[in-house]
This record gives sequence, C-alpha cells and structure tokens, in this order.
Amino acid sequence: MLRPGSIVAAVLPWLMVAAMSSCGIRLPNTPAPTWRQEVGKAKPTTNAQANPPDVLVWLIADDLHTGMVFPYDWLLESGFVPPSGFGSPKYVTLSWGNRTAYIEKGLHTPWKFFRAMFTPGPSVMELIPANWSVAEVCPHQRIWRKLVNRERGQDLAAFLNDCSVHTTDGRPVICGTSSWGGGVLLESRHLYFIPRVCNVWTVQVTDTLGCHIHPWLAVTANGLIRQAETPANGFEKIWPGIRDHF
Repeated sequence: MLRPGSIVAAVLPWLMVAAMSSCGIRLPNTPAPTWRQEVGKAKPTTNAQANPPDVLVWLIADDLHTGMVFPYDWLLESGFVPPSGFGSPKYVTLSWGNRTAYIEKGLHTPWKFFRAMFTPGPSVMELIPANWSVAEVCPHQRIWRKLVNRERGQDLAAFLNDCSVHTTDGRPVICGTSSWGGGVLLESRHLYFIPRVCNVWTVQVTDTLGCHIHPWLAVTANGLIRQAETPANGFEKIWPGIRDHF
C-alpha cells in the first residue's frame, strides 16, 4: 500500500512541470495551424454550390466536459483519416479524455479517480456518428454554434489525425466503444492529467478554427465557454440543455 507521503512525492513533480508554463498544459508537438486570411483576394467560385465557403460547427458541454461536433464529409474532404469501417454519418461528435474513464464508463474507485486526475496516464479520443440534428442527438448538452472558413478544415483534420496512434496502414487504432451513441474510442498518443483535461483539448481544436482561448482559463467547461462566447471567438448559444427531473 502506498503511503500518503509517497503518493504526494510521486505526483508533485508532474504537477510542478505542468504549472510552469502554458506549454505544459497543452497537448505537445501538435501541428501548428497554417491557415492564413488572404486580404483582398477574391474567394474561389468553383463548386460554390456544392462546397459553400463557410461550415457550421458546434461546441457542446455538460457541467464538466466539452466536445465538438462537425460535418463528417467536411472532415474527410479536409484530410481526416477515420478508423476502418466507421461508416458515413452526417455528423461526428468528438471529445478527448482519460482512457480508463472512457473505457470503463467512469472512475469507479477512489484510487482510479486519483490516478486519472493527478498522474499522467493514457488517453483516448471519442468519435461518435450522428445522422440527426445536433440538438436531437445531444439534448442534455448545452450547445453553441459557429461558422468557420471551409479551408480551416485542413488544420482541424491535421490536429485530429495527430491525436491518434496509427496502425501500419495509417488508420487510427480503435481501443474500445464510445460512452454513448455507437461510436468508437481511438487510442491517443497524448498523456492525460490535471490540468491537461478534455477542455484543454477543445481549446486546441478551436485554435485550428481561428479562435483564441487561453487554456489556463479554460480548464473548466464554464471557463472555456466564457471565452468562446466573446465577440472575437463568436460561438452563439443555441440550446440550453435538458435536465432530467426525478
């Protein structure tokens, strides 16, 4: 049995490293966004009806966690590599977090909770298909939406691809089923620990979409949302979430 003093001694160095800079809180060595606004250049008109210049994306949140929803065909068009046999849904919901919590559908003992929260451990990216409106699929989540330039999908796809461990054929590795919705869990190459939580992953997703959200002020879901709703970031709330009553 580990003594409290030995647990603190083991965890403290990791927390000190994470607290030293914003680099420590972010998922490391991820692709830097490359999209640049070309001022004064006319937008291309080729396939304008088939491929509108802007794409609608959604931010979803419960009390603690956040995730994103994207049109699936846009992700594929932008270079996202899906797992084998995933299908062709209209939308996909994505989030990121501790591997044990996702695979076991919760942290069911104090020790598992402690290890997941305070020691670096493996993570997963959850990928869930959907074919209905976002509010119908996620009625218990608060939902925000935002229009982004279609070309930003290339940076988004590069970030999502980089999150996963890949097989020899370049496909992401499936390590389990999603917590809901008939999706999959993709093995992530990044470590999870406080303060590098799911909301920090969401911050880095919004980076690729042109937002500027400070990760240290977005460790909580509400901290992220306060920044996402500013005029500069432009997320508009469209659904308050439905709470169960017993």
